[in-house]
Amino acid sequence: MKAATAMKTTSTKSAIRIAVVESDPLRFVGFRALFDSEPDFELVSASLAELANMPEIDLVLLGNRNGQNLFDVMASLKASRPDVRIIVTGAGMDEETILKAIAAGSKGYVDEAASASEFVQALRIVHQGSVWAPRRVLSLFIERVSTSPGRIFPAGRVTFTDREKEVLEMLVAGRSNKEIGSALGIEERTVKAHVAKLMRKVGVQNRIALSVHAITHSLVTAK
Repeated sequence: MKAATAMKTTSTKSAIRIAVVESDPLRFVGFRALFDSEPDFELVSASLAELANMPEIDLVLLGNRNGQNLFDVMASLKASRPDVRIIVTGAGMDEETILKAIAAGSKGYVDEAASASEFVQALRIVHQGSVWAPRRVLSLFIERVSTSPGRIFPAGRVTFTDREKEVLEMLVAGRSNKEIGSALGIEERTVKAHVAKLMRKVGVQNRIALSVHAITHSLVTAK
C-alpha cells in the first residue's frame, strides 16, 4: 500500500507530521476532516512496514482495531521507530488497557468519540513531550498508587532540589517542557534534563507516574 498523503500540506518547519497507521480509507478521511482547521498538521496514511522508512513522521495515531493485538502492533512499531510518539485511539477502551498501553510505550489515548478540540490538544501535548490520558485513567492510577505505593515506587522519601521542585510543580499542573522553560527562564533541553533526573530519582518511566508520585507523596498540591 502506498502511503496516502493528505491534500492539505505545509512546508513550514513547525509542521507536525502525523501518520494514521493501518487504518481503513474512511477512517483516514475522517481524521483529515477532523484536523482540517489545523494548518500545521500534515497527515499520511501508512502501514507499519512503510513507517519504518518515513523518518519525517513525528506522531502515530494507532487504532485499537478488532482482530489485532494492540500490544504486538505497538512492539513492532517501537522496534522499527523507537523515536516516534504513539497515540492510541479506540472506542470504549477500559482503564486497565489504557494504562497497559501507556506502560508499553504509548504517549497517550484518545477515545474516537472525543471532540475535535480534544484530539488536537492531545496531539499537541504529546508532540511537546508530555503524556495525554483521560481523567478517569489518571484517577485510577492515583487511587492505586495511594493504596499500594510500595508496589510502584521505591521505599523512602525522595528529596529534590529547589529547581527540581519548581519543575515538578509545573509538570503536575500540566505544563509542557517549553512552557516550563519559558516560565523559569531556562532552555527546554534543561527542563528535559530535570524531568529525566526526577524520573530516575523516583523510579518511574513517564511523566504521569512522576506527577502521581508528587501528588500522593504531598510534594506538590494537586490542582
